[in-house]
Amino acid sequence: MQNQIPSLNIVLIEPQIPQNTGNIARTCAAVGAALHLVRPMGFEVDDKKLKRAGLDYWHLLDITYHASTQAFFEATPGPYVLFSSRVNTLYTSQSYPHGTYLIFGREDAGLSLELLADHPHSHARLPMVPDARCINLASSVAAATYEALRQQGFEGLA
Repeated sequence: MQNQIPSLNIVLIEPQIPQNTGNIARTCAAVGAALHLVRPMGFEVDDKKLKRAGLDYWHLLDITYHASTQAFFEATPGPYVLFSSRVNTLYTSQSYPHGTYLIFGREDAGLSLELLADHPHSHARLPMVPDARCINLASSVAAATYEALRQQGFEGLA
């Protein structure tokens, strides 16, 4: 995995809950997606809860750490799709070419309005009932990941 460009990149900006991140890491490992963690984070990577949620998949994980959101965008070429409950474009309406970065915000705050404004044509949301604030981060990442992989023909997956 390290020698090729992953078909998909999952980006967590300032994740706060280690169990969510561990769960997402396991999903990334299972489908061959790269995981990008953007600091500051609400836990240490050696957190027991993080490791337990990822189980024994860590050796399959392509993971990169970024010092800040700005550092992430400076280091990566895109294309990007930013996920938020505050936007209108359904996730199934977006295109996810090879190498796309699916970007998710903090569990307690999501992505900033400023960041969303900086990428006005790269938004996506998962549909839900009007009174629901948001879907669990790990669940959102899984749904978005499988839509992107479906569009790519599940290349390399059995």
